[in-house]
Amino acid sequence: MSIADPSYFSREVARVYAELPINADHFTQVRRAKKLMETHLHENIDLSEMAKTAGMSGAHFIRIFRQVYGMAPRKFLRDLRLSQAKSLLIQGLPVTEVCLAVGYESLPTFSNAFKRGMGQSPQAFQKHNKSNPE
Repeated sequence: MSIADPSYFSREVARVYAELPINADHFTQVRRAKKLMETHLHENIDLSEMAKTAGMSGAHFIRIFRQVYGMAPRKFLRDLRLSQAKSLLIQGLPVTEVCLAVGYESLPTFSNAFKRGMGQSPQAFQKHNKSNPE
């Protein structure tokens, strides 16, 4: 692989950026976006809104967020929503109500995300936890 290869250059830039230290301001900035996600997880929050809350460009925000929290902001938000959804399903709320309460606008999208994240449908999860409370 030569240095002139564009994929080599992209990987090198990504590697160098990943090794840069995170300063305290960056940490504070991404924490603001994390707080936005936690307090507004029932709303449709897009990446540009998260980045704006952090006072960063989209690409810079993603990179710093990933360095601080070990995952991309969208994955963090999805995991946060699914964690809340699990809790609400265990409480016995209807699946459609849970879907809307955690920020999904359509039941199929929520069900697919839940199944990908948890390995079973929301209905199966709820049924299993009703019959096997922990």
